[in-house]
Amino acid sequence: MFTKFVLALLNGLLCICFVSPEQCKTVFGYPISIFFIIVNEFCERFSYYGMRAVLVLYFKYFLRWDDDLAISIYHTFVAFLSGSDLNYFTATIIYLSIVYAIGQVAMAVSAIHDITDSDRDGSPDNLTFHVVLSMMGLLLIALGTGGIKPCVAAFGGDQFGDHQDKQRRTFFSVFYLCINGGSLLSTIITPILRAQDCGIHSKSKCYSLAFGVPAALMAVSLVVFIMGSGMYYKTKPEGNIMLKVSKCIGFAIKNRFRHRSKQYPKKEHWMDWAEEKYDKLLIAQIKIALRVLLLYIPLPMFWTLFDQKGSRWTLQATTMDGNFGSIVIQPDQMQTINPILILTLVPIMDSLVFPLIKKCGLNFTPLKKMTVGMILGALAFVCAAVIQLQIDKTLPVFPSASQSQLKFLNMGNTPITVEFPENQLNLAGASEEYFKFESDQITVLIANPPVSKIVPLTKGQRQTLLIPSAINDEWATFTLQNGSQSCEYSKDFGFGGSYTFFIPSTLTFGSNCQESITESVDIKPNSVHMALQIPQYFLITAGEVMFSVTGLEFSYSQAPSNMKSVLQAGWLLTNAVGNFIVLIVAEIAKLPKQWTEYILFASLLLVVSIIFSIMASFYTYIDPTAIEAEFKKKSRDDEDDEDDEDDKKKEPQKSKEMEKRDSVTSMKSKRQSIKARKKN
Repeated sequence: MFTKFVLALLNGLLCICFVSPEQCKTVFGYPISIFFIIVNEFCERFSYYGMRAVLVLYFKYFLRWDDDLAISIYHTFVAFLSGSDLNYFTATIIYLSIVYAIGQVAMAVSAIHDITDSDRDGSPDNLTFHVVLSMMGLLLIALGTGGIKPCVAAFGGDQFGDHQDKQRRTFFSVFYLCINGGSLLSTIITPILRAQDCGIHSKSKCYSLAFGVPAALMAVSLVVFIMGSGMYYKTKPEGNIMLKVSKCIGFAIKNRFRHRSKQYPKKEHWMDWAEEKYDKLLIAQIKIALRVLLLYIPLPMFWTLFDQKGSRWTLQATTMDGNFGSIVIQPDQMQTINPILILTLVPIMDSLVFPLIKKCGLNFTPLKKMTVGMILGALAFVCAAVIQLQIDKTLPVFPSASQSQLKFLNMGNTPITVEFPENQLNLAGASEEYFKFESDQITVLIANPPVSKIVPLTKGQRQTLLIPSAINDEWATFTLQNGSQSCEYSKDFGFGGSYTFFIPSTLTFGSNCQESITESVDIKPNSVHMALQIPQYFLITAGEVMFSVTGLEFSYSQAPSNMKSVLQAGWLLTNAVGNFIVLIVAEIAKLPKQWTEYILFASLLLVVSIIFSIMASFYTYIDPTAIEAEFKKKSRDDEDDEDDEDDKKKEPQKSKEMEKRDSVTSMKSKRQSIKARKKN
């Protein structure tokens, strides 16, 4: 079926290129209009996920925000994306795509450091300009993608007729594949682009290119969608169901408040107070939707953990070693594991795992699957905490505000003995560690010949003391440049490492000149490998398959026919709330260690999963279609009964009228008879 779908698209493309659009309405049973929708979705998802993959690193390394601020803005942006929803129609998609593309262009321009890099040192001088432009871009992107996301899939489904159910199902499968395909490619490509050096006057990490390519893809998405505008089937708007539901619920609450005294009889359900004004079928449908929405209350906590893979987990990867032999993985590229596992786990779960569970006689209901998904998400954060503990052992410990740290570097060729408070060091080259001091200054003694120096220290900072080869010389740093000769020195730098290289005044240029250069490791490179993040990505993705995919299926199956958009909006709202919870919990907790924050989030989700499982145990699965049909039948029966009552009321009246007519006729006939007798 998938092959036939691809052939249909290829044939449709040829048909559009060489034949008139009117003759290309369908190919192999598929509406050719879906070709434009599929390409549009792939380009738009590439644009979105590509921009999002590098966003938190852009905040930290380009705008120079700290981790907490970068994560706060990131999750606020994701929350606004998930919380926005609009009714769909073609013009909405086109207009919001334009807004979306403008936002992506604004992000790309905001990342060009040369615009404000007046001193040409490779970093922007006026960060306010870049911050304002990037925030405007993110606002436009949030408005655009938040409005498009709930529109395109439904609009694509509208292109099929009632006789094309099989083709519609294939379309949604390919549509989902395009989402994950765009996500996968963009999270591979954009981090590579970001890692390049680019610039007009000076070189810097190429965030402008990493944002520029998604902006170009969004422009392509818009052009492709407009090209197919003449072939789309557009449904007529049926009114705003969200507004109708809100009014009905509001009326029920207000009416219940007005009739709160004991003299009024109780209703079976509080929504029944709306029966005075609204149809019973609508009230029954709202009751069904509210039962599902009640189960949504604990769900935001899963998204609280899930969306941190693009923020906290990416920052965690920056402190890890990404060297995979011949391939070097960028920290933001680790996010590609999620779409890869999604494309792998969904068919495995559907065709192997779930059928095996069913054969074992276990009643693995959708709500039980969602509970398991939440537990897997909690375990993913336990894994992240364990890995963070290993990372913390390798990270440098910087001085507090009341302390200072000092490292010693012997610039001479012979070892020397260095004495300082409570320590003695035999120094050849650089000391391996920084020494911690509480005072503002220390006395350093160098033996053979003995020299004593008072060294001032700066609180809250790390310093390196350069000891010259001639001990009595001034202890200071210097820079050596020689434009006519060169000395090649190469070193394999590790991720996260910081180094100081000392070039002595006695350096002789030549083939062995690098031997005279002294290396000092200020911060050791990352030693915990990024591959250790794979288990936590596996657990969170398995949780996503159990939780998200199943949750959407459950919501669709339990939703009344006219309430599916209401539940879709509610589902998106759980994602938005989850991202705000990240900000609230992190701000309130203020935990000093990152691993403790991971454990906190895992514990919260575990508690919530227990609450959700208890709520799910009281839920009774229903068939909304059958309930709606029963209400419609009852409504028709009530109408028939009313008609019968009206007929019964009318029968006595008809009888009286007939009796009256008969009596009138009888009187007339009597009069005629009397007249006839008189004549005779």
